[in-house]
Amino acid sequence: MKNKHTSYPQDKIKILLLENISDVSVEEFKEAGYTNIKKLSGALSEKELIAEIKDVHLLGIRSKTQISDKILSRANKLLGIGCYCIGVNQVNMKAATDNGVAVFNAPYANTRSVAELVIGLSIILIRKIADKNASAHKGIWMKDAKGSFELRGKTLGIIGYGNIGSQVSVMAEAMGMDVIYYDVESKLPHGNARQIRSLKELLKRSNIVTLHVPSEASTRYMINEQMLSFFKRGSILINYSRGDVVDLEALRKSIESGALSGAAIDVFPEEPEKNGAKFESVLQGLPNVIMTPHIGGSTEEAQLNIGLDVTSKLLNFLEKGVTTGSHSVPPLSLPMQAKTHRILHIHKNVPGVLGEINSKLSTHNINILGQYLKTNDTIGYVVLDVDTALSKEALSLLKEVKNTIRVRMLY
Repeated sequence: MKNKHTSYPQDKIKILLLENISDVSVEEFKEAGYTNIKKLSGALSEKELIAEIKDVHLLGIRSKTQISDKILSRANKLLGIGCYCIGVNQVNMKAATDNGVAVFNAPYANTRSVAELVIGLSIILIRKIADKNASAHKGIWMKDAKGSFELRGKTLGIIGYGNIGSQVSVMAEAMGMDVIYYDVESKLPHGNARQIRSLKELLKRSNIVTLHVPSEASTRYMINEQMLSFFKRGSILINYSRGDVVDLEALRKSIESGALSGAAIDVFPEEPEKNGAKFESVLQGLPNVIMTPHIGGSTEEAQLNIGLDVTSKLLNFLEKGVTTGSHSVPPLSLPMQAKTHRILHIHKNVPGVLGEINSKLSTHNINILGQYLKTNDTIGYVVLDVDTALSKEALSLLKEVKNTIRVRMLY
């Protein structure tokens, strides 16, 4: 059913979706009445995106597209960015916040897909299936139990006990594994898992170590030559989190020396932008090493869930001013009021802005029927419900308020 509240003509709202975002997103936008949608299969370079983004109101991306401050400075009409993935590190968040652009993502939608794959890879690596499979394809029969083990009774060490790490924990216990985990924060365990306060201690005790951490200064190359020296001999490393948390050169040396018996890596410091492009890694050719092209969350179910989740957040912001789940604009979720017009005001978070808003409106006898304010360190977000007869005058007055970033009449 088409939305009846948004005052801006729906056919004028321009939506750009990159990186082959699920068709369910297109269907959801169309169902809501938006038809000006452009979908591209790949990522765009900074130069290409600057050329495309000038009149775009909503932008959908995945992990390849990098949103720089230069791009955002050219996006004069951009209201929101939907990151159809777990993270938002591909967006310059400071620039997005300074420009009042709401940034949303789907932090939970592909959790199951990644967790299942981690368990599957644990079985494949501990049984050395990858090498046996490669030999069979070459016509060589390698029926051998040496160096192949069961998961049952082994210890899984999880680094990062968030949404994915905790689900891996539950599934690993169901396989009969002992689970320990390390996190910078205290986290309540699922099942019989135990939190280990020392990362080094976790590495020493684990048969398999799996990483589920964000990309930030504290995690960059957290698994380096020094930390690899603490791994139990013959253990396995799985990284399906971020490409800059493991020193791959150090990992290569550990595998070549036999210190580690295998690894599975899905994310890399540098990744090709398009399918079919050339890919090189220092891990190529190593025994019992599985490399996948950043597909940890790439299942049809996950892409469907991500499409529904992020598109719903973008539509709620576009049509209701709801910013719950935004990483840039302060979160507000508010009921609609009958017989009012709603105006959204984003401004720099400095003293006196709300007072000036109220002063300007009261001086012109404009009654505020509802007002909501939320701030973060950088910006403030005010939602005002005003008398319908005076809403156009109110909109003009609010544009004159000092430190205003953007103002929009919602309905």
